[in-house]
Formats: sequence, C-alpha cells, structure tokens
Amino acid sequence: MTMGDAELLTVRDKGLPLRAAGLTVEEFLATGPRLDEFWTPLIVLDDAAMRANVATMARWCAERGLALMPHGKTTMAPALWKRQTDAGALGITFATMGQVRTARDLGVDSVMLANAAVDRPALAWLAQELADPDFRFVSWADSIATVEAMEEALLSTGAPRPVDVCVELGGAGGRTGARSIEEAVRVAERIAASSVLRLAGVAGYEGSLAHDRSTAALAAVRAYLESQLELHAAIAPLYDDGELYVTAGGSAYFDVVADVWGAAPRDDRTHFTLRSGAYIVHDDGFYRGISPFDEGAAQPEGSPRFVNAMHGIARVVSAPEPGLALVDAGKRDLPFDEGLPIPRSSSTGVSGPWQPLQGEVSAMNDQHSYVRSEQALAIGSVVRLGLSHPCTAFDKWRVLPVVESADSDVVTGLVRTYF
Repeated sequence: MTMGDAELLTVRDKGLPLRAAGLTVEEFLATGPRLDEFWTPLIVLDDAAMRANVATMARWCAERGLALMPHGKTTMAPALWKRQTDAGALGITFATMGQVRTARDLGVDSVMLANAAVDRPALAWLAQELADPDFRFVSWADSIATVEAMEEALLSTGAPRPVDVCVELGGAGGRTGARSIEEAVRVAERIAASSVLRLAGVAGYEGSLAHDRSTAALAAVRAYLESQLELHAAIAPLYDDGELYVTAGGSAYFDVVADVWGAAPRDDRTHFTLRSGAYIVHDDGFYRGISPFDEGAAQPEGSPRFVNAMHGIARVVSAPEPGLALVDAGKRDLPFDEGLPIPRSSSTGVSGPWQPLQGEVSAMNDQHSYVRSEQALAIGSVVRLGLSHPCTAFDKWRVLPVVESADSDVVTGLVRTYF
C-alpha cells in the first residue's frame, strides 16, 4: 500500500508536512498523520473506495471469464498495480517502452504494451529482458512497415525468444490500427512469417471511436468489436499453439466489449483481455458521465458500481470581488483536459467538517483556479473539489496521501508515482 519502507521522504514531495522530511514512510505513518498537517494544494485518495472498485471489477471480470490487464499509465503507481494484480489481474498494460522499463525495474513481470515498439534502443533492451522466462510481454503492430522495423532492430540483438505481437485493428477516424480486416490479415501474415516475432492475437481500442453513450456511439463501438472478432477468426490458421490475446476495453465501454465477446468461441489458451485502468479511482467528471458502473448510471438496482476515490483540496488565497474566490491549485496540480474541477464542499480546515458548496470552477491558471459561488469563501478556508480524468491527475504528484475513507482525515498510506 505504501512506498518502500526504507525510502526517505523529502521537502521536494509537495504537500507533505515538513516534519515528514527525513523519515521513512513507515516511520511517518507510525506517527498517525492527519490531513490537516498537509500543505495545500493536495490530491487525496480514498482507501475504502479504491478497495471497493478493485473488488467490483475483479468480480465482474471473473463472472464473465475475462482477463484484465489494467492500464498502468493511469497511475504509474506500483502500490496500486499490486492491488490490481493481487485481485487477479493477468498483468499491467503500458503505453510506452519507457513505462515498460520503469515497470520492470519496479518488479512487474507481466506486461502488455498497447502500442507499437519500433525504437531500436528500446528493442535492444527488450531482447535482454526476454532472457527471463517468467517475463510476459506482448506488443502491437498495425502495418507491415511496423513489423519490418521491429524485425530489423531485433535481428541484430540475438533475442532469446520471439516477441509476442498482436495485430491491431483500428477504424476510420480512430487512432492507430489497420483500417480494414483485409489490411490487418496481411499484417498478421507478415508477423507469422517472422523469425523474431510471434503472432499472439488481435488488439485494438474502441474508445477512440466514440465519446459518449449515445445510441450511435454504442453502435459504432459494437460494430468495431464485431470486426475484431471477425479478424481473430480470419487469422486463426496462422496461430501456433501458444497463448493468445483478444484485447480491447478502455474504461468507458468495457460492458459493450464483454457483451460482444460473450458470443465468441472460447478456449483455454486465449485470453479475452480488458485493459480498463481508470476504474481503480474512477472520477467525478468524465468517467462519471460515461462509465456504465458509475453510481448514477441508468442500471438496475444491485448492478456493479464504481465510487469516486480521489478529490482535490485547495485553499482560498484571494477573494477579489463578490462571487469569486481564487484557490491555490491550478493546472500544475489538478487535471483539466476532460473537464475542470467541480467544487463540492468547503471547510475552515483540511480535515473538515465539510459543508456543501454550490458553484463552479470557471477557469484555471498554472497555480490558481477561479471558484465562482454565491456562497462567501473566507481567505484561508479550503475547498474540496471533484476531479475529472485520473490519467492526468496522478502525473502531477510524486506522492499522494491515502485516507481511510471519504469521511476520514486519518492518513493510512502514501502512494508514490513514477512518471
């Protein structure tokens, strides 16, 4: 749950109490810290909510026979990856080879690279890592040029075994991925013919094809996933008898993925693998509006639910005109790319008690946010903020405090990030 017991905290870890500097995490936590010691601004994680989210996703996947390799770039926090793998995740997904190298250094031994690997120095490093027989690694390719670039780099490395590669299927207007099944089949044939690569299945990302849960958006996602299964069947004669992957599923449409995949033939060697990553903390903005498991989603009673497990805390530093307060958290501290923070409550101190706050954040600068509310906010008071998009929340912090629950100010852990 915490950073390494022997790792010393420093004054460079923003937000931490001054007295934490020079202590190990274990020593600091043994003193029973509370949030009111921490400096603002902050992003705070809710332990109870994270545990509930991890358990919910693990149970839901297990019931449907789905593997899970959650996207680790969301948090870049090994303490949180461990929660996910301890709950049954097959491994962790990453977006860059730099992230993969970091993960390997932190002890991760089962990795999917949801991207193409064509950088020669990175592939030379990978060839060395493949000497570890317990290291699972699978990447993607969406063109013959990608395959040839990988091949050229790997042939000179003496890699001890072929690199597992999934052919990536995309869609018009999407991100990466072959734009047709016919094109993807040609890529798969080229991978299968390589001496340094192994065809390991079919991959893709449906989230770039839709951005809401409208009828048209869900239809586009479903059509793409059906094409993915069609590709998987078309290249079946090219597979060897090793492990295979059919992988999709961001944090917005994994329910549609599971539904479409439910009709696909299954065997013991094929991992139908979701890569949803944001679910561990969920959010109070983008995913709240699009996730099928949000607490406000239109689902039958008793359906799985995710709970927001992160919030920001910022202090009022200026009230220059009626209805406007400036707080000390800005773009350097809080996510803003998928919606601005949302004022939820206010208090005289970081530990509460919290009172509901109606208002909005109308703009953000590097170190300020503009909170507009008819409720007066005194200089020195604090505002608790709902946040949108965890993928751009964690990268702004080296250390994030974890409290017992949303109603507690008892700090039970610290999560270290490695961006």
